[in-house]
Order: sequence, then structure tokens, then C-alpha cells
Amino acid sequence: MVANIATAAQAHNWYAKVETNDPALTIAEQQQVLAAYLRRRQTLGFHLNTGIARALMGTAARLETAGVTISGAEQLAGITGGAIVTSNHFSPVENMIVRKAVRGHRLMIVSQLTNLQMGGMLGYLMNYADTLPVSTTTQYMGRDFPALLEANLARNRFILIYPEAEMWFNYTRPRPPKRGAYYYAARFGVPVVSCFISMAPTAKAMSADFTAVQFHMHVLPTIWPDHAKSVRDNAQQMMQQDYAQKCAAYQAAYGQAVTAPFSPQDIAGWRHATIKEA
Repeated sequence: MVANIATAAQAHNWYAKVETNDPALTIAEQQQVLAAYLRRRQTLGFHLNTGIARALMGTAARLETAGVTISGAEQLAGITGGAIVTSNHFSPVENMIVRKAVRGHRLMIVSQLTNLQMGGMLGYLMNYADTLPVSTTTQYMGRDFPALLEANLARNRFILIYPEAEMWFNYTRPRPPKRGAYYYAARFGVPVVSCFISMAPTAKAMSADFTAVQFHMHVLPTIWPDHAKSVRDNAQQMMQQDYAQKCAAYQAAYGQAVTAPFSPQDIAGWRHATIKEA
């Protein structure tokens, strides 16, 4: 995995899939899973399970993020309605850190459709703990997904969208974002809550390859759409500002420019001095 991240970073292939064991669904399978998900959302059982899953996730988040520090929480003070939240994507659980940072706002999480098919408790949480799946099917992404976003934003909820798309485990640098999160913020006239999470390795061993990591959440200045500009121009400007803020936060946290050559130290907590094959 580290070798895959190194190869992609050195090639500036910022949206590469580095987790080689990720499952895949055909278009037909995606359509079947999405149809079941949209039907399930209309049932009383879905809403009851959502309440249970939110309570479980809240408890897990409090335990998981007990040692997480936060700066910039005052940036949220002027937000009275819905918002799009962006953060760097480096772990399956970093959304818990975002939950802690935006406490007091209900947080929806945009997630890969394949996560709905996980088993056990994790699968239960993926289906009911305020997740909104994304897909490669044009009908769902063109109609149903924007409708879900709009409905949740109208209820003053925050929606976490990872603009880096793919997860790169413990990769410390912000990657150039894709446009989607900012397009939706511009389209629905809501601000972007700009976040960056920095990581510091500890001496506590977690596995043969990694030590535990200490997290710090940087809540950066909120990015507001300019209602005098087009959706396209707003999306582009918001995307550029968000990436610039994340790069500045990275430089302040790590003491080097985001454009510095790749180093094994870019993978927080990695215990090996040389890169092994994934």
C-alpha cells in the first residue's frame, strides 16, 4: 500500500486507487443496491435504525477522538444553515474527527456505494449512520444524489464530501481536490467548511508496520459563495481557496511545502525507513 501511494504521489496521480483490495460493482449491481437503498429510506424502519446508528456512532466517535485536539472551531460561528464540509481523506475513521469538530451540527457523510454491502456492525453503521452513497451510474448521480444533498442542506445539516476521492492511508499532505464538492456548494448556495487534519506519530505500536498517530483538526476559514457569480465560477474559486488553505495548514503543521519531493515520512506512523512492495 505504501509503495502504491509513493508511486502515485511521485507521478502526481492524485486520484489513484491505492487500496488494491477494494470491491467493485457492475453498473447493474450498483443500480440494484441503489434501488434498495432509496426504497429503504422511505420506511419507518430506516428512520428507527438511523436513530440507533447515530447514537452508536456518537459514542464511538467520543471514545475514538478523546485525544484529538482542535483549533479554529470559532470559524463555524457564522454558519446558521447547511454546509458542505471538506477534509483530507486518509483513514476510514477520520470522519469521527470531523464529527467532533462540527459538534452541534448533524453531519451526513458521502461514502462509496460498496460500503453499504459491508457485513456486521460496520455494515450496519454504513447503511444507517447518516451516510449518502455515491455511484458511477448517471441517473442516480444526475437526479437522486443531488436531491438527497439538497434535502439535507435544507434541513441545516452539514455534508462531508472528500474532494480527494480515494483514501490514501495516513498520507499527510493535502491532494488537489476534485470539483464536485464545490460545485454542489455553489449550486445550492451554501458555504464550504474547510478542514485539514494533521498527524504526528507516537511511540505506541499498532502493528508491525505502523505506530499510533496523534491527530489535530484545523478548522480553516469558511468559504462562502459569491451570489453574483455563476455556479461554475464559484465552484472554481471555492475549490482553489480551499486547496490553498489546506496547503498553508500543511506547511504550518509540518514545516515544509506541499510540493516537496515525496518522503517515507509523508506516511504518518509508518515504521519502515524504506518503501516495501504493497
